[in-house]
Amino acid sequence: MISLNKAAHDLVGNAETVEFLYDRDRQGMALRQVDDSSPHAYAVRAGSQRGPGQAMVAATAFTAHYDIDTTATRRWKPFLEDGMLCVDLSQEGTTITGNRTKSSAPLASEEPTDSPAEDPSSASPADDDPDRP
Repeated sequence: MISLNKAAHDLVGNAETVEFLYDRDRQGMALRQVDDSSPHAYAVRAGSQRGPGQAMVAATAFTAHYDIDTTATRRWKPFLEDGMLCVDLSQEGTTITGNRTKSSAPLASEEPTDSPAEDPSSASPADDDPDRP
């Protein structure tokens, strides 16, 4: 899954469908708003039931086709180029970890851990900060 926070989604015109593009030479990917009749259109769906904010796009086929590493959840700062929202995949990106599962308090014999579990639910998540694309 590729997620866009509100600011990033705004940058592509709050698109309901997008097309992904990949540049092997530059190791970059982009998305742009397209009509839903486009043969390579991907539907954008709301990522949160709490109101406007995160938008999600299923991109498994795209990332698999171009062998884009999705083994860890990462965040990149996007940039606009020729009306497209772009990400430079030659940069490592920020690895995101989190623990979305809530468990009961550890038993007295268990040692608490300081490192959160990795959240594999999306390839490039974005938080709900409206000022951060």
